[in-house]
Amino acid sequence: MRRIELVIFSLLSIILFSSCIREEEFDDTPEGNLEALWQIIDQRYCFLDYKAETIGLDWNAALVKYRQRLNPKMTRLQLFQVLCDMLAELQDGHVNLFSSADMGRFWNWKESYPLNLNDMIRDAYLGRDYKIGAGVKYRILEDNIGYVVYESFTNATGEGNLSDMLYYLRLCDGLILDVRGNSGGALTYSSRLASHFTNERILVGYTCHKTGPGHNDFSTPEAEYLEPSNGVRWQKPVVVLTNRECFSATNTFVRDMRQCPQVTVIGDRTGGGSGLPFSSELPCGWSVRFSACPMFDAQMNQIEFGISPDLYCPLTEYDVQRGNDTLIETARKIIKQQ
Repeated sequence: MRRIELVIFSLLSIILFSSCIREEEFDDTPEGNLEALWQIIDQRYCFLDYKAETIGLDWNAALVKYRQRLNPKMTRLQLFQVLCDMLAELQDGHVNLFSSADMGRFWNWKESYPLNLNDMIRDAYLGRDYKIGAGVKYRILEDNIGYVVYESFTNATGEGNLSDMLYYLRLCDGLILDVRGNSGGALTYSSRLASHFTNERILVGYTCHKTGPGHNDFSTPEAEYLEPSNGVRWQKPVVVLTNRECFSATNTFVRDMRQCPQVTVIGDRTGGGSGLPFSSELPCGWSVRFSACPMFDAQMNQIEFGISPDLYCPLTEYDVQRGNDTLIETARKIIKQQ
């Protein structure tokens, strides 16, 4: 697929570029590991200037700030915490520090927001007789609307699974596609699903890759297109349900679906995570994952901090108390109106 080729090309470019950065120049000391990590991010992370503009990130000041927390006798656990705190300045869910004992992560992109999802209520809508096609659950609701839940794009789904699902739902008046809680996975599966909702090749966004150590050393943006599936393609209204946990590949899926005809996105702003991740290693042997290739929407807007829905729709306590899902019920009304 074209997207797979683009990802491979981007990562190969980063690997070639990375040969000019030698982590072995840094000693395996608290200060050596801090400076190695700071330099990896300074030269390879793809959102430094963007986050300086949007959240006031000062990466140079971060080095000074966290160097002051070091001392030669600190434990590895203490050093790990200092490095994780420095990485948290990036406010990026794709940035992780891995040791044998722990994984540093920044999850405020979802934990600081309402979930807008109640699993027990969603399971009640699915009932007990729903169908399962690889990673997808689906059924026909009592008002003749198809309801589809895709919980993770780490779950492989083939063209046959998706075509069989859409053929089964073909007589429905519309389709509700629930990706709430889907924190990402493989872009292959997200684009495969989106390809069943367009009849023509459409521009969905752009991708760049790093070409040098400067904060703005990027390749010319390369267009990304969504190709229509050769299988069953949906022709009726579609409502996509989102929440803050829609991250990474799911963030990209929402970006792509917004370019498809007859699609309405409702719920909350997605969690973001638009940078394709890459990994490197510190002198102490810990590995760091970070965003290396920025992705944009079709208008070249950054989607790192998420994508707004067409209609904001929170899950209300009033509906929860009555066993209803506000987003699903709103989606049903939208489909019936169309």
